[in-house]
Amino acid sequence: MNFENKSVIITGAAQGIGFEMAKELIEKGARVVLNDVDSNLGQQAQRQLGDHCVFIPGDAGDLKLIDQLIDTAFETFGTLDFAIANAGITTFGPFLEYQEDAFQKLINLNIKGTFFLCQRVAKALIEQKKRGKIILLSSTTGQKPHDELEAYGMTKAAIAFMAKSLGTQLAPKGINVNCISPGATATERTMSQPDYEEGWDRIIPTRRISRTTDIAAAALFLLSEGADQITGQNIIVDGGWVNLGPMPDAI
Repeated sequence: MNFENKSVIITGAAQGIGFEMAKELIEKGARVVLNDVDSNLGQQAQRQLGDHCVFIPGDAGDLKLIDQLIDTAFETFGTLDFAIANAGITTFGPFLEYQEDAFQKLINLNIKGTFFLCQRVAKALIEQKKRGKIILLSSTTGQKPHDELEAYGMTKAAIAFMAKSLGTQLAPKGINVNCISPGATATERTMSQPDYEEGWDRIIPTRRISRTTDIAAAALFLLSEGADQITGQNIIVDGGWVNLGPMPDAI
């Protein structure tokens, strides 16, 4: 795969899955506008990624920030080819006690931020009169219900549907939209949880949790010319777990 002179926006990419995607794209020639709400982590990521990366701090649910990301791609790299809506938050809580403020935070970033990044990027691509690709990040939690993740799972199901809808609507305009749904994945956040890897390894058919490199591999394929005929799809990367469905604490 060669992404020489391609420009990509990646939100929520200071660490974890987003950072791995940025790193691998840059290694293959791409230039990245990297966003994260955490300025310190974002600046650290930019230093690691080098000159082909520019960091823009801010909340990816803010429409002004989204416009700034697009403007930065054009001002810094002269073009925009791809966008990956990776930013998202996870909040836990019993359904009967779930609070409105937590709900609104989920909606603002996971749904609003994803929707309007797609909209603004699609408009920019159409104005350029060139092909482009957009990837959304959902989750297996949007495929199967999890206790205390009802609100989060709802937002992730919405994102998968968004990709299905926009994938067909924007295809005639030369824009592919697809979704990736990671299952249990080793990131800085998840690996801080006691027994996370051991618990999931027992119940995933491939007998291991996913790595960030597994998710990045799916993303790079979807952005490549080899995936030009793939649009409106939800690619599940979970070692086959979603087909079985037990949770670690149920074993």
